[in-house]
Amino acid sequence: MKSLTIEQTKADDKQYVLHSWSKQKNLNPKSISKAEGVFFWDENEKRYFDMCSQLVYLNVGHNHPKLLEEFKQIGEIPMAAPAFATASKSELARKIIEKAPDNMAKVFFTCGGAESNDHAIKIARMATGRYKIFSRYRSYHGATFGAGNLTGEGRRFMVEPGIPGFIKFDTPYLYKEVIDFSSEEEAVAFYLDRLKNQMLYEGPESIAAVFMEPIPGSNGVIIPPKGYLEGVRELCDQFGILMICDEVMTGFGRTGKMFAVDHFDFEPDMITFAKGVTSGYSPLGGVIVSEKVARYFDENTLMTGLTYSGHTVSTQIGCATLDLLEEEKIVENAARAGEILAQRLDALLSFDSVGQVRHIGLFAAVELVKDKATKEPIISYGMDYGKDPVGLMSKFVSLLSENGFYTYSHESSVIIAPPLIISEQELNEAMDIFEKVLRNFEQEYLFADKTLTVK
Repeated sequence: MKSLTIEQTKADDKQYVLHSWSKQKNLNPKSISKAEGVFFWDENEKRYFDMCSQLVYLNVGHNHPKLLEEFKQIGEIPMAAPAFATASKSELARKIIEKAPDNMAKVFFTCGGAESNDHAIKIARMATGRYKIFSRYRSYHGATFGAGNLTGEGRRFMVEPGIPGFIKFDTPYLYKEVIDFSSEEEAVAFYLDRLKNQMLYEGPESIAAVFMEPIPGSNGVIIPPKGYLEGVRELCDQFGILMICDEVMTGFGRTGKMFAVDHFDFEPDMITFAKGVTSGYSPLGGVIVSEKVARYFDENTLMTGLTYSGHTVSTQIGCATLDLLEEEKIVENAARAGEILAQRLDALLSFDSVGQVRHIGLFAAVELVKDKATKEPIISYGMDYGKDPVGLMSKFVSLLSENGFYTYSHESSVIIAPPLIISEQELNEAMDIFEKVLRNFEQEYLFADKTLTVK
């Protein structure tokens, strides 16, 4: 590819590229000039901590030398259509099954997370002969038509009116719950009872699957109360419904274990994945299916597919990525670094604007509020993506970036999800920046004159 100047790159971007989730007119995106480990540099040679791993996928960090070396080997394994067996596809499927929950048996490969969720919907409908799919509010599963119908927040509206048979239910979000539960157990009983009633109202014999992020990511890293996921599993077993866990963000070490479901006492029927399987170095996703689901397709045709299923290059990079996770003990580092991050985040509760912090491994969110007593959020639900009339969250994220801490927010929650290779020193340095910016944000913008107006 011909090398372009920064000026030409940005000019071509402005003229020819449509950027997702954005009004295009006033966009002026940075250009990454170089990157290494947990850092990247913009066109002005300003360094940033990448504290969201781009879009929560660079688990092994930027420009890992062993993954870059793997690209030099491409071509030794021939390119092949999905109907062929290839060494990299077979090896990666085996590696994934070896690391997945014990009941898992086979992998269907896709090109990314939304596609994985689309195909999981189809597989569930085929395997059960049912058509309804339950998924949760405060969830994000992708922007394709199927994944968009699964999604339970405002980004789904562009695919509505949607596909018949998609049913939404509540995500336990105890921080914002109006009922004052005496314990997590009481809350779990309440939410499970509501879900069971919804299943009965919809007719359990028509429900193919319950589809859920075990830990909702983009909507604020909402940790489930104790026993909730296990209770959903029991309801699914009671009515013969498949349980599908979307681990596109959480899979391959993000939470300090290989999969988020490994933190809990249940096994899903399917797991969808993407992002971390190649650390974003090449597009890849997939659906891991249980032995029970896999056996159904021994005698029944799998009526789905795509041109690049099990793409040779992507599966080769996937194999190298999983080897790296093991050789360099990256998942273990995520667990250790997650303990340090947890301490730094819990300390933020002393700030007047921090309503709640949520964390598991290197997957975390800081929820900001205007008033701790009332829990009034900085942005009301559904006011993201250019609708925020005051612009406070945009201002806070911008201030973080100006100080070398790169991440993003959704509504009133700031996501913190650095590469899993981050060191203790790097993590503390980054969180020092976060605290400094938060302190200035409170003093200069949030509580300066009580008008909540951005200067």
